[in-house]
Amino acid sequence: MTHPPQDTPRTGPAGAPSRRALIGWGGAGLALGAAAAGGAVAVTRAGDDVEPTAAASGAAVAFHGTHQSGIATPVQDRLHFAAFDVTTQDRAAFVQLLKDWTEAARRMTRGQAVGEGAYGGLAEAPPDDTGEALGLRPSRLTLTIGFGPSLFERFDLADRRPGALVDLPKFAGDNLDRSRSGGDLCVQACADDPQVAVHAIRNLSRIGFGRVVVRWSQLGFGKTSSTTPEAQTPRNLMGFKDGTRNIAGTETDRLKRFVWVDEKDVDENSAWMTGGSYLVARRIRMNIETWDRTSLQEQEDIFGRDKGEGAPVGRAKERDKPFLKAMKPDAHVRLAHPDSNGGATLLRRGYSFTDGTDGLGRLDAGLFFLAYQRDVREGFVRVQRNLATDQLNEYIQHVGSAVFAIPPGVRDKDDWWGRALFSEEA
Repeated sequence: MTHPPQDTPRTGPAGAPSRRALIGWGGAGLALGAAAAGGAVAVTRAGDDVEPTAAASGAAVAFHGTHQSGIATPVQDRLHFAAFDVTTQDRAAFVQLLKDWTEAARRMTRGQAVGEGAYGGLAEAPPDDTGEALGLRPSRLTLTIGFGPSLFERFDLADRRPGALVDLPKFAGDNLDRSRSGGDLCVQACADDPQVAVHAIRNLSRIGFGRVVVRWSQLGFGKTSSTTPEAQTPRNLMGFKDGTRNIAGTETDRLKRFVWVDEKDVDENSAWMTGGSYLVARRIRMNIETWDRTSLQEQEDIFGRDKGEGAPVGRAKERDKPFLKAMKPDAHVRLAHPDSNGGATLLRRGYSFTDGTDGLGRLDAGLFFLAYQRDVREGFVRVQRNLATDQLNEYIQHVGSAVFAIPPGVRDKDDWWGRALFSEEA
């Protein structure tokens, strides 16, 4: 694949330097991560990844590329995820929103303010940028957009809905809150600075006023999976290492096989999804207080790994190949492993969350599970059904759910999110 040129810096009104010029670039069930699936390192391809040195310095991730960034990109430390409902009936107004959002995303991922910025414009009008990210580095911000099944009920899009974008069936143990589920659109904002991620969603929401409204959103911290395995494997809120064998950003063969939609997966009406992916988002509440009163041996039996090293049962090291038959039949790793699911493998980018208490003295905490795959039917649905007997289900509950089609990347400065879906000439 060819590498698109680096985004060029822009200037503000009357040729004033942009914020980037001013501040510089700054020299689980399955729910818990299907802990056995995948392995990895990072790539430098535009739209997929950044150099490790850039990651360490808080620099920018290229926005343009064959695939959207924020999927195979090295997982950042913080998340702000938002699902939106479309409120306009005007197709042209919605398409203009996608173009407006794309331009704003280009600027924010470079570390620039939106439009004319947070100050210096017309004093009698609201500024174009909300301003809370002034003086902050790009912090490896990535913005990833997705289209939910309900969007295809609008704008005469019914025949453009891909077959793989299925409505998820009800799974054993689901207790879904409708106010935390679904959505016509989603935007996943990942960054190493939480204020940068929140700033991005806030600005997109402001730009969308009158055309979209936030349906629900989720803040996340403490990544629970990694696409760069040379880094220390992160732990979930149950204290276990998660994502030991996750798909890596450099594993192009596995990405092609399990993550990216191929032209042979689509027909004439859904060809716009070629190079895209599918996202399943699940909000998983953990019964933290019950888990914390469970013996160490039982915790390790439930996962099928030891809590210290992360080694699978009967093995010495974390990355040793699991011997599934040595685990209990209802162990999480055994049931989630690709060998138990016809080879099904997901790319996971989950985050921990704590949202206060539930009013009964218990933490409202858990995992915000994000999984990318080539086909939802052969990925998440297959694995989650197999996890119906997972012993871990006693300690978790799926309380929010959504599925989205993630279109391919924005190729260049003339392209925009969703162009292949909404433009006949595309």
